Amino acid sequence: MNFTNFGRYILLLKAAFKRPEKWKIYMKAIFQQMDFIGVGSLGLISIISTFIGAVMTLQIAFQLVSDFIPKTIIGSVNRDSTILELSPTISAIVLAGKIGSAISSEIGTMRVTEQIDALEIMGINAPGYLILPKILAGITMVPMLVIISMVLSITGGYLGGTLSGAVSPTEYIQGITTDFNPFTIAVALVKAFVFGFIITSVPAYEGFYVKGGALEVAQASTRAVVVSCISILACDYLVTGLML
Repeated sequence: MNFTNFGRYILLLKAAFKRPEKWKIYMKAIFQQMDFIGVGSLGLISIISTFIGAVMTLQIAFQLVSDFIPKTIIGSVNRDSTILELSPTISAIVLAGKIGSAISSEIGTMRVTEQIDALEIMGINAPGYLILPKILAGITMVPMLVIISMVLSITGGYLGGTLSGAVSPTEYIQGITTDFNPFTIAVALVKAFVFGFIITSVPAYEGFYVKGGALEVAQASTRAVVVSCISILACDYLVTGLML
């Protein structure tokens, strides 16, 4: 995204955050998007988080083979890695592919079929009506999905570690409860909030300004996912550097 496109992106967001004409209509759209983003992604996030937690436990146990290192450290490392990095970032990248492509395709199709032009002719704030509910739903539901991902990933680590014999249940539980720093949760939720904004706003921008037909809509959808993923990784570094 160059400086010209970034300027258009900021202007689009400014238009999207104008005061809605009728909050009742917007609230209905917000709840629909919350259902699509949150409930619709719950199964995918649950499966991925559980298996990532299990695999992380096995990999940590494989690397910590020294007799001088207590096995309780396996739970501690898995807990901190999950909370600070894996749950927020992996979840966001997965959601960028699932949700971002859908948002870009939806808005892009409306653009090429002139539905957005029809809304503007009727005097409706098209950016606000189409984009604002998605952004509000994204910054609300993505943090909730990340919290669920944390719980399931740590649980998956417990299951994977104990079933394989890499760590005993007592050692794992002792590891995840020892020296826990609640600030790591705050860092993860800030990341989730930022990622939720990116996942919804960047694809909306790509779809809103698409020109052409079905091929261009598909290209915009692909571009939205790529730009979203790169933005997520860049913001992940910035938030980590600023807060830690």
